[in-house]
Amino acid sequence: MRKPLFVACSLLVFGSATMAQGKVDTKWHCPKESVSHKLDVGDVPDHSYIILQGTCNATASDSGFAEKTGFWTESQEAWKASIDFHGRFNTTMENGDKAYYKYEGSASTDLTKPFSSKGKILSGTGKYKGIKGSVTCSGKYNADGSFDMGCTGTYSMGK
Repeated sequence: MRKPLFVACSLLVFGSATMAQGKVDTKWHCPKESVSHKLDVGDVPDHSYIILQGTCNATASDSGFAEKTGFWTESQEAWKASIDFHGRFNTTMENGDKAYYKYEGSASTDLTKPFSSKGKILSGTGKYKGIKGSVTCSGKYNADGSFDMGCTGTYSMGK
């Protein structure tokens, strides 16, 4: 009797875990930031802190995780030729639910070079309540101050 119970429980747990997994695959276009405050540190040339905010629109998104718009807030430390950044990214899904990310990454002060970041999905609302996940993003800056990026990763739904 124990063997069928073990198999049944294993199938239940495996099935639940499989159904709860999903993928993130979204392409974003983000206009030039709407808020930007730069503070020079003053210790050496080219050392500053910058606070930025802006929005993004999904140009393509996986139908199982259909992100539509995003709002981000970011802190940067620029030191000579590099920028280290971290921030929060709040997305609104096609159905109106939300997903909340935190991220960090690095970039060159040479805006012709690409940037990259890693992030975590912290929580969500509605259908995405209890969500957790991780993403990797990479992108490029455009001449008009906007940027485009693609983000891929996985998520799971908690209880």
